Amino acid sequence: MADRRVQAAKGGLLLAGGLAWALLAPTTGSGESKPSVPGELKPGETLFNNNCGRCHGERGTGTSNGPPLVHKIYEPNHHGDAAFQRAAAMGVRAHHWQFGDMPKIQGVSPSDVDEIVKYVRWLQRQAGIF
Repeated sequence: MADRRVQAAKGGLLLAGGLAWALLAPTTGSGESKPSVPGELKPGETLFNNNCGRCHGERGTGTSNGPPLVHKIYEPNHHGDAAFQRAAAMGVRAHHWQFGDMPKIQGVSPSDVDEIVKYVRWLQRQAGIF
């Protein structure tokens, strides 16, 4: 009898723990959990959100104003890190998508772009792009 109570208590704790995790875990909106951004990538996340997210979307998923950066087209063997530097510094003519040309991004330094790229590459790895 005592064993059953112990087993029931353990089951209740597991259920409560799972429920708490499900309620507190970040999600993508489809119920799928989003991994937390590692601390060393937070500066890049902030820079991305402030300078890129308006067009490229939350976590690089794209918007009606710009393409998703979390896409196989932007994997490192097709668009290397230097392509992100050029895009920020000089803008980009539309060539993969029909969103129009991307203007250069004012006030973003090459070191800022380095941080943004680290964040975007992490997002791409999380999505299994490379």
